[in-house]
Amino acid sequence: MRHYRVLSALAATVIGITGSATAQNQTVLTGQAAFTDALHESPGIRRHLTTADLPGPAPEQSVDNGPKIVPRPSDAWPKAPAGFKVELYATDLDNPRLIRTAPNGDIFLAESETGKIVVFRGVGSDGKAKTMNVFATGLHQPFGLAFYPLGPNPEYLYVGDTDQIVRFPYHNGDLKATGEMVNIAELPGGGRLRGGGHWTRDVVFSKDGTKLFASVGSHSNVDDMDTHPEETHRADVLEFTPTGNFVKVYASGLRNCVGETINPTTGELWCSTNERDGLGNNLVPDYVTHVQEDGFYGWPWFYFHGTAGQAGGGVQDPRHPGKHPELQSKVITPDILVNPHFASLEMLFYEGQQFPKEYRGDGFAAEHGSWNRAQRSGYEVIRLPMKNGHATGEYEDFLTGFVNADGTVWGRPVGVTVAKDGSLFVSDDGSGSIWHVTYTGK
Repeated sequence: MRHYRVLSALAATVIGITGSATAQNQTVLTGQAAFTDALHESPGIRRHLTTADLPGPAPEQSVDNGPKIVPRPSDAWPKAPAGFKVELYATDLDNPRLIRTAPNGDIFLAESETGKIVVFRGVGSDGKAKTMNVFATGLHQPFGLAFYPLGPNPEYLYVGDTDQIVRFPYHNGDLKATGEMVNIAELPGGGRLRGGGHWTRDVVFSKDGTKLFASVGSHSNVDDMDTHPEETHRADVLEFTPTGNFVKVYASGLRNCVGETINPTTGELWCSTNERDGLGNNLVPDYVTHVQEDGFYGWPWFYFHGTAGQAGGGVQDPRHPGKHPELQSKVITPDILVNPHFASLEMLFYEGQQFPKEYRGDGFAAEHGSWNRAQRSGYEVIRLPMKNGHATGEYEDFLTGFVNADGTVWGRPVGVTVAKDGSLFVSDDGSGSIWHVTYTGK
């Protein structure tokens, strides 16, 4: 097994941003300083982790530090950058997970544990949703939502259930399904209902609408697929036709690609991925990346150690010594490394007009927070700076404050979606809420 040197901490670099009405000094933390915890997250701080900053495996550090969820204290509220306002849009929800905006502007939400799809419409004078309706029930841990055909006049709502892809008839303005749910494709089962393992299934169509991508998380933390047949077609992104015919494994070795989206500038598929546990507090980083067709991202035999966005650098997982050496050079290093055990969930690219112009084309991702780290981390929404549609490698704290000073947790971001007016909605299954972020410039 290789040995890896832990690099000494690098001093934080302060970079001044100019040329914007929202200009402010931003701290960009690099090297060991880029590793963080929830109590040190703050809107505007940028971090840039690279594979050179990663320590060697330290399984002795592995801990069970799952969050203790408490009611939101009366003085607790999500914190956004200066100029942004955060309002409580909906609350008392039952396991609100992935959230997406319909072409007509309605907000669709998967309440996964109850098997429901809920639709919200409008914003009242009190900041709350004007109406809330149950669109469909009876699903098996629904998560991903996609409208098809693409464009202003869809005919179906596709849903990534834990063991299948289904669709409902849908036309703009429908608040309740007008026809029966139709199963168009089977997926490897997940969750406690369907055989175990990661249960979320996101679905998204390619930019031209000809391909349907479904993300399927692994059954385990790090089981060898050679000896565990239940891992077949898991830790993969699967490609289907819009009618549900299986085409191929589009990409593999992504332990749990939870959130999928299409980069509007490049047309590339992107995903937000939960990496493996058990190798230490600062290993292995979760990540957000574009997904290369036929690409291999390392799980379970390797993790990444190379140049972002390129193949050629796989580190052998010590739990699989000597396995599949022919794949080591094929491991693709993700574009953006976030902190380990962040539990990176839904993501999107911002195409709205309400936020300052420097946000356009950047990404947002919800960091749910996980359990396998002594320092509680995640529990925020991050911004993903982009340049001409490509990642800079940095990420920025955007919406924080979901963890109390004593380490207890009152909120856990899951989903992000942009409204027709360019504002941002964030689902939070810790407090059972949806938050609404608008830019006021004040």
